[in-house]
Amino acid sequence: MRLWSLHPRHLDRQGLTGCWRETLLAQAVLAGRTRGYRSHPQLERFRAQADPLDSIGEYLEVLAEEAATRGYRFDRSRIDRRPARSVKDGAASGEAAHGASAGAVVSRVEVPRIPVTSGQLDLEWRHLLHKLEERSPERWERANSLAGPTAHPLFEVVPGPVESWERAEDPQR
Repeated sequence: MRLWSLHPRHLDRQGLTGCWRETLLAQAVLAGRTRGYRSHPQLERFRAQADPLDSIGEYLEVLAEEAATRGYRFDRSRIDRRPARSVKDGAASGEAAHGASAGAVVSRVEVPRIPVTSGQLDLEWRHLLHKLEERSPERWERANSLAGPTAHPLFEVVPGPVESWERAEDPQR
């Protein structure tokens, strides 16, 4: 299971679709719908949030937005909690944004950002570059020309080493 701290725009097709599937699995684990993966270290940062399902829902929303910009159709109805509210009436709503009443203007409620260390982001960037070099050389070339990665909007980058929950080996070792 890999729940990238990187912005999904950096992922290739395989990375984006794989992240979507794995995050749906993570959502099922957090919701108690499956026994597998309950102790997976990637879930620690979501479990530490006041509302893990809101946080994972926000994470999935950003993946779905990136997919839509590429012309993919990720089924947003699979997101358990799509933090949304009607700006028109100001009432909080558990409904999916696409399920809101006609004429309502919908925007997401602010979900608290999750800290991620710069060391973690750097490790994931190297890990992704290694994968892209093998399976998506054109995307690897574009990524290599960037000054560095952007974090997923749910995460706030803070100084620090690789996160304690990370189990992946550094591809530069």
